[in-house]
Amino acid sequence: MNVLVTGGTGFIGKALVAELLHQGHAVTVASRDLVRARATLPPACQAIAWQPNQGPPPAVLGTCAAVIHLAGAGVGERRWSAARKRAIRDSRVQPTRALVEAIAAVPRERRPQVLISASAIGIYGDRGDEILDESSVPGSGFLAEVCKEWEREASAASALGMRTVMVRIGVVLGHDGGALGKMLPLFRLGVGGRLGNGEQWLSWIHREDLVRLFHFALATAEVGGIVNGVGPAPVTNRELTVALAATLHRPALLPAPEFALRLALGEMAALVLDSQRVLPRAAERLGFSYKYASLAAALSEITAESARSA
Repeated sequence: MNVLVTGGTGFIGKALVAELLHQGHAVTVASRDLVRARATLPPACQAIAWQPNQGPPPAVLGTCAAVIHLAGAGVGERRWSAARKRAIRDSRVQPTRALVEAIAAVPRERRPQVLISASAIGIYGDRGDEILDESSVPGSGFLAEVCKEWEREASAASALGMRTVMVRIGVVLGHDGGALGKMLPLFRLGVGGRLGNGEQWLSWIHREDLVRLFHFALATAEVGGIVNGVGPAPVTNRELTVALAATLHRPALLPAPEFALRLALGEMAALVLDSQRVLPRAAERLGFSYKYASLAAALSEITAESARSA
């Protein structure tokens, strides 16, 4: 299958491109930085220049059976000023709208058959101990509002006759980026600790399982609509802290109080203090199986891989 991927040079995208190639698909990555894309992607992967607000060229879209849309500015890279919040929103909503409009411009008989778009569990907002699944209503807050708009634009593809999937991604764990990429060095030095009171729920997924879930959605015709991209065993921040410290054989004695996090991060503190206890009921109902269903198994693999890469 010919697959077009946006956001293919990021933490998730690079791993997904490698898996798609491994599964025998032909992959084209649409990138704003063509030099970087060609330098970082496997030789078997094609790369094309893409201006996100214009959509990929119809001539390229007309050769693809599926589109996987991952593009979006990182939400945790810089403090959320008004300009940064606007960039986070615009990097998701506008390119998704442009992508669907570009697909609509392709003659019906040549259009891609599937659109799989990233979203995020931030759509649920801060929900305490409430158990959430794909049937749960969206919450409130900046990230929730961004995700609502993001999904609204992606869902417009269904009116074009495309099978449309929106994967609400949780906290992705891997050795070379994401949440653990920032946590591992601190915990190895023995200066890690819980965040806030540690009781907030964290719905995580190993990057390999997330990549496998995207491929499952691509290959399984029954997958459609909302799919939570999380593992089956959410944990509290305290439980993650204890498990990571135990895996590394290090103490975790330096908690970060909530007031300090809010002072340092401002509104962005929601990323580490909001509680989202999300279950992947759609994926499990459709028969997806996890390679790393437990946090202990995920952390063991990730820390071992990190040590090999050091």
